[in-house]
Amino acid sequence: MSNRRDWLKQTGLGIVGLGIIPLEGFAIPSTESVIEEKSESLIQLRSNENPYGPSPLARKAFADNVAISNRYNWDIEAQIIAAIALKNNVREENILLGAGSTEILDLVAKFASLEKGDYVIPDPSYAYWTVTLDNLGLRKNQIPLTADKKINLQAMREAVNNDTKLVYICNPNNPTGTLCERTELVNFIANIPLTTLVFIDEAYLEFTTQQSLCNLIDTHPNLIITKTFSKIYGLAGARIGYAVANNKMIENLAGMQSNTNNSVSVLSKLAAIASLKDEKFIADCYALNKTAREYTIAELKKLNCECIASNTNFIYFSLANYSKDYFKLLENNNIEGTRIYEENGKWTRITIGTMKEMQQFIKAIQ
Repeated sequence: MSNRRDWLKQTGLGIVGLGIIPLEGFAIPSTESVIEEKSESLIQLRSNENPYGPSPLARKAFADNVAISNRYNWDIEAQIIAAIALKNNVREENILLGAGSTEILDLVAKFASLEKGDYVIPDPSYAYWTVTLDNLGLRKNQIPLTADKKINLQAMREAVNNDTKLVYICNPNNPTGTLCERTELVNFIANIPLTTLVFIDEAYLEFTTQQSLCNLIDTHPNLIITKTFSKIYGLAGARIGYAVANNKMIENLAGMQSNTNNSVSVLSKLAAIASLKDEKFIADCYALNKTAREYTIAELKKLNCECIASNTNFIYFSLANYSKDYFKLLENNNIEGTRIYEENGKWTRITIGTMKEMQQFIKAIQ
């Protein structure tokens, strides 16, 4: 993997060789630019996507480089990895690309399952990916959340034993939107034996001001962090995510990947590089999400729906004291929501869309 990067540098291959317009030449939107709010018949509030789409720089990267889609993407690998490493203040050897963080989740599942045992996960949490762990023979050990819907780190630590191959924490947690305090999480990781993988999913961390745990990878060789461009960067459909870990761990995960770092298309890689440059877009999305989130929580409370304080682009709330047929109202108003995650309390989740979409959502269920 490192040999390919060195070869690319030595031969001078890359975006210039492919005739791609350098990203530095992209026009940065002015401060007066307004993020477009799409008008669609279906209001999609299910999958925690960014309703404002990719950034203007990412859209330009797609448009300007579509003609090279006939070429394989090997020559972009070094540049996207370098950009991600710089963003996270780690070395290039600490990065592994995947087609969304979903591929990284699958790679970790395969690696963790090389030896049989169990894995520990909060309940509820983002668990769709664990079907791979289950199918490969690991036993699931689900740890209930605390009464206030936070991840119970103490109980998770106590659940780890000599047979535990993996501990998974989504921070902030999906579907609850709660955040583990960084100090508590650092202490938690320090008390997990090195024979157990600690897998931290930071898909939604950009919606908070909390520092990533990427700076811990050198002192914790069993730590794997996954991050994605699917959420605040608005590239869910472009499918690009990555793992951050100790270089030896990256090599182990790469051994589970059939074509290391090359499952992501050339256009997605270039759009991701552009997205990292568009700090204004990210700041705007953060602010717009916060405003719409606060509005929606306030309105849900007026409807007797208990809400969990959210650190993400979605809200976890209870329908226990809501008197109407919530899901029928969503269907009647062409709004796509999710499901009941906990029968006790009738807890469900809604994605934060644009302010206009959230106003339509509230109007629909009033």
